[in-house]
Parts: sequence; C-alpha cells; structure tokens
Amino acid sequence: MKITSNYNFLTSIILSCLFLVQLSLHGQHNNQTSNTNNLAQNSMTSDTESKIEAIIKTLTLEEKVAMCHAQSKFSTKGVERLGIPEIWMADGPHGVRAEINWDDWAYAGWTNDSITAFPALTCLAASFNPELSSQYGFSLGEEARYRKKDVLLGPGVNIYRTPLNGRNFEYMGEDPFLASTMVVPYIKGVQKNGVAACVKHYALNNQEHWRDKINVEISDRAMHEIYLPAFKASVQEGGVWAIMGAYNKVKGQYACHNEILNNILKKDWNFDGVVISDWSGAHTTEESALYGLDLEMGTGTDGLGTTTDDFYSQYHLATPFLEGLRNGDFPVSIVDDKVRRILRLMFRTNMSANRPLGNANTKAHQDVARHVATDGIVLLKNKENFFPIKDDKNLTIAVIGENATRSMTAGGGSSELKPKFEISPLEGIKARYKNATILHALGYQTGPSLYSQIIPPTLDLDSLKTEAIKTAKNADVVLFVGGLNKSHLQDCEGDDRLQFGLPFGQEDLLNDIYEVNKNIGFILVSGNAVEMPWLDKVNALIETWYLGSMSGHAIADVISGDVNPSGKLPFSFPVKLEDNAAHAFGASSYPGENMTQYYKEDILVGYRWHDTKKIKPLYAFGYGLSYTSFTMSDIKTDKKTYAPEDSITISCTVNNTGLVEGSEVVQVYIGKPKSKVKRAIKELKGFQKITIDSGKQNKVSINIPVKSLVFYDETISNWNLEKGDYIVYIGNASDNISKKIKISIK
Repeated sequence: MKITSNYNFLTSIILSCLFLVQLSLHGQHNNQTSNTNNLAQNSMTSDTESKIEAIIKTLTLEEKVAMCHAQSKFSTKGVERLGIPEIWMADGPHGVRAEINWDDWAYAGWTNDSITAFPALTCLAASFNPELSSQYGFSLGEEARYRKKDVLLGPGVNIYRTPLNGRNFEYMGEDPFLASTMVVPYIKGVQKNGVAACVKHYALNNQEHWRDKINVEISDRAMHEIYLPAFKASVQEGGVWAIMGAYNKVKGQYACHNEILNNILKKDWNFDGVVISDWSGAHTTEESALYGLDLEMGTGTDGLGTTTDDFYSQYHLATPFLEGLRNGDFPVSIVDDKVRRILRLMFRTNMSANRPLGNANTKAHQDVARHVATDGIVLLKNKENFFPIKDDKNLTIAVIGENATRSMTAGGGSSELKPKFEISPLEGIKARYKNATILHALGYQTGPSLYSQIIPPTLDLDSLKTEAIKTAKNADVVLFVGGLNKSHLQDCEGDDRLQFGLPFGQEDLLNDIYEVNKNIGFILVSGNAVEMPWLDKVNALIETWYLGSMSGHAIADVISGDVNPSGKLPFSFPVKLEDNAAHAFGASSYPGENMTQYYKEDILVGYRWHDTKKIKPLYAFGYGLSYTSFTMSDIKTDKKTYAPEDSITISCTVNNTGLVEGSEVVQVYIGKPKSKVKRAIKELKGFQKITIDSGKQNKVSINIPVKSLVFYDETISNWNLEKGDYIVYIGNASDNISKKIKISIK
C-alpha cells in the first residue's frame, strides 16, 4: 500500500515521548520545544542536537543506510519502530507539482492536488522587490505544507549564462547580487511553514544540453564571484535547509558528489543541512559516500528498474554503501553525518512540534501571484504611448497568437504544474475590456508540450495565417501574443533552444500582419531573450514571462493602465547571439567539445561583458520603462574616503515628474578603475524599489558594505579587498547612469 501522508500527529506524540525517555537516560532534562517563529532559522538548539545524537545511537546500521536513499520517486524511508517519519518531496520552484506515481513519472491522477501557479522566477527577479519575494515564498510554502510536503525542490539560482538555456525561466537572472538578494527572503518565507526550501542546482548547471555529461572548466574566481554567491547567500543569510546537486561535472567530477563543491559548502560555508542529488545525479558509491551527498534520489530513472525486485536497494547509497560500511571501506562516522543532517532536516520539518498546517488556493495566494506578475512585467518599448490602451466601445482589438490561449503551466519539465485555474491572456483581456470589441485568431499552432518530444500541429498552418491577417486588417489595434512556450527545445528542461529568433514562423506572420495593420503591440511570453529583427515593426513591446494562474489578469492590468509597469530586466537582451559572452568563443565555450566546455568569458557574464567589451545590448540588464517619468537629483555618498569596515551610504531624491503613480528601481553599481586584476567596468552592489505619487518625490538611501567590494584572489585562494579609487554609478539601468561618484578605500 502506498503511503501518501508524511505527517501523523499521533506518531509525533509517540516520538516526542521516546525522545524524552532517551534524553533522560543521557542526563538531559531540558524539554524546550521549537517555536514557530524560529522555523526559518538555520541553527539548531543544543537540546535538539542532543536528541539527534540519542537517536543515532539507537539506529541500526541498516536503518541508517535506508534513510540515505529514496524509497519512491519523491520519498525516503523513515524508521517504523521509532516512529521516525518518511520525508516527502515535491518539485516546485513556482508551484507544488501534482502527485507522481510511486515508481514512474506518470501522474497519479489525484483529484485534490491542484494548486496556485505562481509566476516563474525570472518574473520574480524582474520585480527587484525582496519584500514581494518573501510573500511569494511564504505563500508557496503554505501550499506545500497543505499538500503535506517536507521538502520543496526549489528555488533555482543558476546564473543566466546563455539565452539558449532551456531552463533559464526557472532562475533569477544573470547577476549574482540580484539573485542573492531575491532568493534569501524566498527561502525564509517557505521555511516559516516548516517546509524545507531546496536550492538548486549546485553548481554550474547553466545549460540543459548534455547536462548529465558536460564537464565545466572554470576559473576559481569566476566560480566564486559569479556562480556561487546565490548559493552562499542561501546558506549563510537564508539559512536554507537543503541543497540539490547538479547533473554536470565540475572540473572533472560530478557535482552531486564533488570534493571541491562539498568543501566549499560544508566546510567554508558551514552548511548544516542536507545535500540531495538531482534525480539520477549520483554515479558512484565511493564519491557519494565521501564527498557530501546525503540523500540519493532518482537513480535508475524508474524506481523499481528492470533487473531487480527492489531497485532502490541497488542505489549507490543503499546496499553497496552498506556493504562498504560493513567491510570497513567507509567509517561509520560517514553515515552518521548523513543521518545527523537528515534528522536535523526532520526536526525542522516533519518532526517539528509547532509546524503550521498550511493552506492552498486561497484568495491571498492568488493576490500574491497577481502582484508578483504585475510587478515583474517589463515594458521594453512604448512608442507614442501605445500602452496603456483605454477600453472604448469604438475600439476593436485583435488578439493574435497561440500564446494568447495556450497553457503555460503545462510542460517545461519538472516545474510543470496543475493549477486550480489558469487565466489566459485572451481571457484576461476579455474580462477587463467590457466595451471594446475583442477579436482573436490563432495565427500559428504547435503541438502539446511533452518532455523530450516535439508533437506536430494538427491544424492547417496556412489557413491559420490567412485568418490572422484578415482579423488584423479589421482591427484598430493588434496585440500579438507570441514568444516561446514550454515545449521541448523551447523554455523546457532537458535540452536547450536551437534558435535565438522567434520559433514557429512568428516573424513571417508578424511581417504579414504589419502589411495590413501597423498599429501593433507585442506581448512577449517567454523566460528568455529572443532576437528581434522585427522590433521596428511594433509600436510597443512588453516582456510578460510565464505568469501562472493569474497570467491573463496581470497582463490586462498592465496593458489597460490599471497597474503601471515597474519590472526591470534581470538579464541582458543581446542584439544577436554572438553578442552574448558564452557564444563569443565558439563551441568550446558553448555547448562544449568532447563533453567539456570552458567558461572563457570568465567573470564577464551578462552586462559585465556588454559594458567591458563595449557591445551595446538590445535591452540592458536593469532596463524597464514606466507609464510615468522619473528624475534623480541630489545624488551623493556620505563621504569620499572609507575604511574596510565601513559602509558606503548612497542617497538621492527620486522625483515622479509624470501624470500617474509609479515605481522606480534605483540601482547602484561600483567599479574599480586601474585594478591590478581583470575587472568588469561595474557590478551591481545595491538597489531599492520605491513607489511615488505623481508630482511627488521620495528620498532613497542605500547602504553598501565596503567588504562587498572584495574580489576572489586566486593567488591566496581567498577574498581580497583592493585599496584605492572606486567609481560609484547610480542610475535606473545598467546602461542608464545618472551620476558617477569617485570614492577611495584606504
């Protein structure tokens, strides 16, 4: 019989009693219980650690090993005789995935596993709003808790290196400071519910193509400065309880059991939680035992396999590990450390006495999803104030494009969701525009989104195109809802995009529509940058990302002017693919040659590359327009010279000089001219989002610790603060700087 619940109140009472007896035997009498307000804290009390040590002493070697590997697709064994519960996990960086069968990837067919689909993490990053990230994480954690999950497999913080990466939509952009700042409140929000966030994929999983084979060769400096900071912040600032390893190799060794990555994580950063393999990410018993893997999941794809009655017992951390322990190949302290971490995870989740109950599909969650969506939508072009569009009975709007009606919660790989509902862009526009006439034409069609498969369209594409042109001709305004989707070779796990331009003949369709109606606004639904040779043929462009349950309502909020857009791009849009740093060095850099790739751009990722190499992007990191206008004045630092222990305070006044309320993001970058090492021109070091009424002004103050200006010095394998002059850049985008201020570090 399948076990489908991981929490039993009676079991927890019995377990608590057992602990009290055990502690009494060890002379411990402190019956302090955890407090709900402290669920998100990483540290454990000495009392809890004593309980954990007492449990370890009661476990047999077989029981310890059984706790270190899966028993099903998404669960691990407990210890029945002690009342120690199973651990239940769920995919879910932007929603809790529907229930999966015990031993295969088919859905279980439950009728009570629908959820709220939140916007994908590119949208959250584009909000530049850490407070909103906290609300997002807390709401998602409530839904995971209601679904009786102990570990939520997300968020993802892999850096946006190439716009072809099929999984970029799950991550938080190209800048390590932005990703670090946004992931910490997300983690804390999730874990307030007694559910572990599991930050992934550690580390350097920056492409899907050959992801389970590619070996990444990278400088230590680039690794520490660009690709690891968000993981480090997750551990040291977010107090995350679990980390998921990556599929790829790093410097010749698989990331899920990598000696270098393990030393950084568990020794340098003092991570006290659990390292979980990505599914089938473990490859050897010896390395899994010795180099930091605590929980092995998904090995062999189908849990029961085809060669044994119980393939789970053949996992690297199962019978082979047990035999190695019995033979003395591994000290018992190795398995004890893994079990200690697993029990620590349990005390924070399914063995916590004050764990909240959670809830799902609430109005509050829908409101958070809608708020994140509207805050993250980015207005990229708005010629002659095309947006907002007023609702007028004399207005005819043609909504054209498959993405106007296509579900974007289906597909994409492991982040696929089963929402209670999903408002399409067309539905949202029709609900908001009660007076205008709304027409719709598909324009093009693609097959359903299935993992690792491309399903051909079933309709006549020529007829769809002809009907779309006819519909556009009869309209006052055309809203082209296009972009990418969640299908294989698009924004989807398992492989990368094959083209930088729009797929499915959209560019040809857009050109034909332009011939009959030049009043076009493009609603770009994607998790990636796309090539835009057609940009001059649209009057307006908004990047809407994948917005989840409230997608259509959020899009209608922005295009109608009910909400003033305030999102900023979390990654650069290059003019052409070769302008992206990863693609500037040929196949050895991306996708790799002979299953090895070299990060030849080193630290110059994203806007760092564009700035330093003077390659103008199509749209820069941090860029985003508004329906109002802002100016910055009285920009200054609190002093000119700083000591290493100081903080730099940058202040300015932001004026809303337009006609409507709006939000602006003040961005602070800092650069080191005449450095003794290679540097980017500037790097994001602080930002603040503020909302200002029309005709009003607000003062902004941003504090940046001087120690954040360190670089990773490979000559000493440590961080180093370079003395001398620095330039502070203050603006509202990486390519729109209002003022530069020279300071000195003594």
